[in-house]
Amino acid sequence: CMNNKGVTMIELIVVVTIVSILVVALGFEFQGWMGRYRTESQTKTMYVDLMNTRARAMQRNRAHFVTLPSAANATSYSIFEDNNPAPDGDNILQTAADTLLQTYPKTVEYGMNWNWNGGGTTITLDREGIVTPSGTLYAFADRDGNGIDDFDSDYSCIVIFATRINMGKCNGVNCATCGAK
Repeated sequence: CMNNKGVTMIELIVVVTIVSILVVALGFEFQGWMGRYRTESQTKTMYVDLMNTRARAMQRNRAHFVTLPSAANATSYSIFEDNNPAPDGDNILQTAADTLLQTYPKTVEYGMNWNWNGGGTTITLDREGIVTPSGTLYAFADRDGNGIDDFDSDYSCIVIFATRINMGKCNGVNCATCGAK
């Protein structure tokens, strides 16, 4: 009589194959999940920085400036407080004389693209919290250059109006936000 207490080579190969397929599938899913998380995290960080800068401008009664690199897919931004000439500044960015806030410039993982009315690379937040110029900040992973977020993140852009700042999702053409008009 034959003893059936062991595992055959065929059974072992089948189990190893199934486990390998699951590991590869989960690895791709994890990579996509991490990409979505990083894109959303970057967008939320920039949003919080803009909102905090707006509040700081009103609290300190001084204009503040967010400077964005002019290159497409820029990977950093800086925030300055207008204090030149002393004590209250002149509402003009002078990077050599105005105060660069601590922890800036900030570096981001995925490139950011700016779409501002009138162009330019500086966002001004005045003493009353009014933001100029209006426009859209696209901060998403577009590694293939088709204009669509590669990770389909829930938040991948920020729409800036004179009196409000909203996060949204880029659909390849524009930034769709709740309540934006």
